Amino acid sequence: MRIDLHTHSNVSDGTEDPDVLIASAASAGLDAVALTDHDSTAGWDRARTAAKAHGITFVPGMEVSCRTDTGISVHVLSYLHDPLHAGLRHEIEKSRSARLTRARRMVELMSEDYPITWALVQEHVTEGATVGRPHIADALIALGIVSTRSEAFERVLTARSPYWVSHYAPHPAHAVALIRDAGGVPVFAHPSAFNRGAVVGGAVIDEMIDAGLVGLEVEHRDNPDGARVELRRIARDNGLLVTGSSDYHGTGKPNLLGENVTTSETFEAIIGLATGTPVS
Repeated sequence: MRIDLHTHSNVSDGTEDPDVLIASAASAGLDAVALTDHDSTAGWDRARTAAKAHGITFVPGMEVSCRTDTGISVHVLSYLHDPLHAGLRHEIEKSRSARLTRARRMVELMSEDYPITWALVQEHVTEGATVGRPHIADALIALGIVSTRSEAFERVLTARSPYWVSHYAPHPAHAVALIRDAGGVPVFAHPSAFNRGAVVGGAVIDEMIDAGLVGLEVEHRDNPDGARVELRRIARDNGLLVTGSSDYHGTGKPNLLGENVTTSETFEAIIGLATGTPVS
């Protein structure tokens, strides 16, 4: 089986509708695909229906945005959790609200130097989507200020820019615990993505493991080869699963569906640990 456990639709920062993403996954020869939009499960129903039509397995998921006490961004993938779990829903809504406030403030700051407005940003946000910097990037592209999302992040939306605004996000260990409470399976997404900024060390990973972390997303284009060796060692020493995924965003990133995949054995282990929502 070819299994890709990390993709994004336009419910968060991807460019394809959930059903279109599933069709793309089927065309790419995938047997199973997880939809893991940022802090949202709004695309699950459309993706599930499309997966049945295309004859592939749908894995309900979500990518939870987290932050350590020192301000380092961490993403935790949640598979097969109960989307109605009160504790996890409360934390996600709190984070989504903070991201909205942050996005508004960043646009306000940027409007002093660029002809950008909140109304223009909203034109690039799908109904129900979690508003984030990619949508601001799309507005900058529409204005002709940048050519791509990557350029927008490098030039205007970087944490080093004068427009940067921080926002609330749960500690990754807390997120892991909530995911487990919701019957889900938490996996640390792209743990060694140094090109995105600072990454956490062993102490935070240990906290996440103590809270119930199940796996590490090792096979990911943003994890350098040398770091993957260390990640496999950490997984082996702590009895963690090792996954591989594309982190597909449609045309929003160069990542290709199925460029990294998860083994059938690991997939079955994830299914066996979940008690929140079944695959379909």
